[in-house]
Amino acid sequence: MYEGSCLCQEVRYRLTQEPGEFGYCHCASCRKASGSSHAANAPVKREHFHLLEGAALLREFESSPGMFRAFCSNCGSPIYAFRAERPELLGIRLGSLDTPFFKLAKEHRYVAEKAPWEVITDQLPQYPGPHTG
Repeated sequence: MYEGSCLCQEVRYRLTQEPGEFGYCHCASCRKASGSSHAANAPVKREHFHLLEGAALLREFESSPGMFRAFCSNCGSPIYAFRAERPELLGIRLGSLDTPFFKLAKEHRYVAEKAPWEVITDQLPQYPGPHTG
């Protein structure tokens, strides 16, 4: 099991499935949602995501058609995202995990949109747009 929370600790959740393979997303939306050069999101089936506290604070925002991002309305921490065509699959924001997570990223996606000040120095595969493995 994995547990996670937002910055203010008012939204807390538990995962009853290990997050899947992940990569770094450099799209403009993920950069803005994370406040950083990229986002680290790992897939988990919605049935394995259990909100423990803070349901009244969790908000979902449609950042682009069919793309929803959930965050704490108190502190702004991103928690998960999902696409309307696959609502059963959540992209957990790995920075919100409290339980140590040891998987390593497999790729960089949307590098065509990466921040001009970011230099990617690892040897992971890079894709200009989406990549589904």
